[in-house]
Amino acid sequence: MVDNTRRIEEQELMQLTEAVEAENAGIRVDVFLAGELGFSRANIQKLIDEGNIVFPGKKLKANYKIKTGDVFGFIPQEAVPLDAMAENIPLDIVYEDEDVVVVNKARGMVVHPATGNYTGTLVNALLYHCDNLSGINGVIRPGIVHRLDKDTSGIMIVAKNDAAHISLSEQIHTKTAKRTYLTVVRGNIKNDKGRIETLIARDPKDRKRMAVVAVNGRTAITEYEVLERYGKFTIVRCKLLTGRTHQIRLHMEYIGHPIVGDPKYSPMKTCFGIKGQALHSESLVFTHPRTGQVMEFTAPLPEDMHKIVTRLHNGQFN
Repeated sequence: MVDNTRRIEEQELMQLTEAVEAENAGIRVDVFLAGELGFSRANIQKLIDEGNIVFPGKKLKANYKIKTGDVFGFIPQEAVPLDAMAENIPLDIVYEDEDVVVVNKARGMVVHPATGNYTGTLVNALLYHCDNLSGINGVIRPGIVHRLDKDTSGIMIVAKNDAAHISLSEQIHTKTAKRTYLTVVRGNIKNDKGRIETLIARDPKDRKRMAVVAVNGRTAITEYEVLERYGKFTIVRCKLLTGRTHQIRLHMEYIGHPIVGDPKYSPMKTCFGIKGQALHSESLVFTHPRTGQVMEFTAPLPEDMHKIVTRLHNGQFN
């Protein structure tokens, strides 16, 4: 355990949480902070062990039971060499400053290195483009606050420092950051608007898939609005209220209207030639972590989805 006393005296703490409310008293601090910030418990435990999450005046342990009125602080991590390799890959940068980068991710680009995809990822491109990225998510996923699936295109935000990462993660977790997606689904959705709320967990029969489950899952909420109906297909705008893996893809399949081109949850012979699911991160609204300014960014439909919409409008359904 790192001795926090000297570090607290030498550095200015960033307040990580508001005062703990009575209803949360008695919860382990790693469980509480993971829920508050939307991080994994493993990440929180690592930050505590390294002395980056602190309880001023005391040495903090992951199993500490929080008390009413507790306030926790954060000390930014010192820079460490990153394992991922920088690569000169073109990026569509929508906005950038000293704290954040907003990108329009191309369909087919993996977000961060993993088994089978150690190069050619968004992280590899960001490491070449940026001098600094936040280190909270580790050396393989620097800067990554939230992710998009490989074959989902559109707006993503990346944190350049730990303070920005903490702020953006909390905004996503507390739903003050707003994310909308456009998708083309199979079938005619009858209701103009709807809300889908389920539990989602790993599919016990296939660990590469997610599944709607009755118990032992995480709450997932998607709101949707029908934009256009074309008989056999519907164009839908979805709003994420939670951010579970494959959430929109799974929820659309769950209500009987799977996404066109989705190879994992509803393969189909007719998919308009698109490679991957017809799902696009359309917009992101967030509060800038340094200035407090509310910012909104949008990305136009990629060419492949634009072609699908055009063909549907012209009555071409295959």
